[in-house]
Amino acid sequence: MDGYRVTQGLHVISGIAAIPLLGAKLWAVYPRLFEWPPARSVLHALERLGIAILVATMVLELFTGTLNIIEWYPWPFPFRQTHFWLAWLATGGLLLHIAAKGPMIAEHWRRVRPGLPERRLFLGSVTAAVAVVTLTTAGQTVPWLRRLTLLAPRRPDIGELGLPITRTAAQAGTTVTPADWRLRVDGPQPYELTMDQLLALPQYESRLPIACVEGWSASAHWTGVRVRDLLARAGAPAGARVRVTSLEQNGPYRIMEMPAAYAQDPLTLLAVRVNGQVLTPNHGYPARIIAPNRPGVLQTKWVTRMEVF
Repeated sequence: MDGYRVTQGLHVISGIAAIPLLGAKLWAVYPRLFEWPPARSVLHALERLGIAILVATMVLELFTGTLNIIEWYPWPFPFRQTHFWLAWLATGGLLLHIAAKGPMIAEHWRRVRPGLPERRLFLGSVTAAVAVVTLTTAGQTVPWLRRLTLLAPRRPDIGELGLPITRTAAQAGTTVTPADWRLRVDGPQPYELTMDQLLALPQYESRLPIACVEGWSASAHWTGVRVRDLLARAGAPAGARVRVTSLEQNGPYRIMEMPAAYAQDPLTLLAVRVNGQVLTPNHGYPARIIAPNRPGVLQTKWVTRMEVF
C-alpha cells in the first residue's frame, strides 16, 4: 500500500539531486557546446545531435519538474504528459550520444589515468552539493529525515488534522456543503444516502498515506464505508469500474475514474473521518476517497456521486 509513495518519493528525490549534477556537467563541458564548425563528420553530427537533444530535454525536464513541486504552472501545455515525453526524448538523446562516443569511451577506460587534484576537488564538491540538496528535501517523503527538511516545499507532519493540504476548499469553491447533500450511487440498482444514512452503514478503518506528485507523503488513519460495499449495494457487476464526481466545479480532477482493482480493494474507503476527527472542508467534507497506491490528486475530495460503469 506504500508502492506509489515510495516510487514517487524516489522520483522527486532523484530529480532534485539531478539539478546540481546537471549544473556541474554543463559547467564542465559548456565550451565544447559552442565549437565551430558544429559538425565535422557524420559521426560528429550524430554526437552533436544527441548532445543537443539531451541538454535541451534535461534542462526542460528539471525546470518544469521543480516548478511542479511548488505547484506553479506558467506554461500552456499539460505538465504530466510533457514530463513523460521529455524523459523518453532525454533517454533517446543519451543513447545516441553514448553510441556516437562509444569508441572514445572505450579508449578512455583502457588507459590508466591518475586522478588530478582539481578533478577530485570538483567531484567532491558536486557530491557534497547533491548530498546537501537531498538531505534537506527528502524528509518530505522519508520520515526519519523530516527534521532536516530545510529546503522542502512542505512538512508532511504540519497541517490541518495533522495532514498537509494541497487544494483548499476555498480554491475548489466547496467551503459550504449544500444542506440537501446526498451521496448518489448509480448502477443497476441506484440509490441515494444522506449523511446520517452513510454513517449508519458499517464503518471500517484503514491506515493509508496521502502521496502527492509534488513528492510529499503522510500517513493517516481513515474511517468510512468500503467502496466495494457501496458498489455491491448498487448491483455493480464483477470487474466494474467506478466514476467519482466531486462537488468541485472546475478542477481538472473533479471527475475521477477508478479501476476495479482499486474499487474492490478492502482498504479503499469513502472516508468521513481522519485521525479520529470528522473531515474538515479542506480535507474533503462531507466525504472523500482514500485508496492504496494512488496519487493524491486521485483521492477525490467532496464526493457527491459514484457511478458504476
